[in-house]
Amino acid sequence: MASKSKNYRVLSWNVNGIRAVAKKGFLEWLPSSKGDIVCLQETKALPEQLTDEIKNIKKYRSSFHSAERKGYSGVAIYSKPEVRTIEGSLGEPEFDREGRVLVHHYPEFTIFNVYFPNGKSRQDRLDYKMRFYAWFLNLMKRYRRKGIKNLVVCGDVNTAHKEIDLSRPKENSKTSGFLPEERAWIDKFLEAGFIDTFREFDTGGENYTWWDMITRARDRNVGWRIDYFFISESLRKNLKSARILPDIMGSDHCPIEIQLQF
Repeated sequence: MASKSKNYRVLSWNVNGIRAVAKKGFLEWLPSSKGDIVCLQETKALPEQLTDEIKNIKKYRSSFHSAERKGYSGVAIYSKPEVRTIEGSLGEPEFDREGRVLVHHYPEFTIFNVYFPNGKSRQDRLDYKMRFYAWFLNLMKRYRRKGIKNLVVCGDVNTAHKEIDLSRPKENSKTSGFLPEERAWIDKFLEAGFIDTFREFDTGGENYTWWDMITRARDRNVGWRIDYFFISESLRKNLKSARILPDIMGSDHCPIEIQLQF
């Protein structure tokens, strides 16, 4: 008799503060999302700053990697499936101290939940972002050399890849988030054997994941697609869907989702 297939619904969301989004319906949304694995970025909290209600959501195990600086950066994963191993600090202090990566190893794949740096504020932060990009691509190559081939990478990449991925490409051509060197890194990442999952199912425009709150850009859908699920080529046959969930409120980003079947 054929063995039963195993399905994973995986979500990613930059929540722009986990304590803030908890007051806007996150605790109710998470169970209703039917997510098996839910990755959050920009949690802006140390675990000891969180209530039990946030840390212990029914049926989920939560894990966190927080920045040393309070109220800054940070990532978290809520998981229903049992995790084999969890990694937070990955041996690069410059990046580890900002709490930007959390890794869960499952039997079928390994997921990297990543909050990539934002380079808009100053030149030194753009330099930091580009160092992080280079380091992360090398990290993926190292994991492959270890024999870990089924890789899922999700999170806020803080760069729109193509002109179709933001409302106003010409006006932003000299803005961090759409600079040629940032976009070229995504090209290199895909050339290294990764798939932009959303584009496997939807090649159209006006699909965004972040909107500027100050200008109420979401009301007009003037946005950027800067949140991604990338998977290694080895998982292409397992990818069943990928979508953006723009109707979910609570942050300046919206969640994204993929479904994998094994």
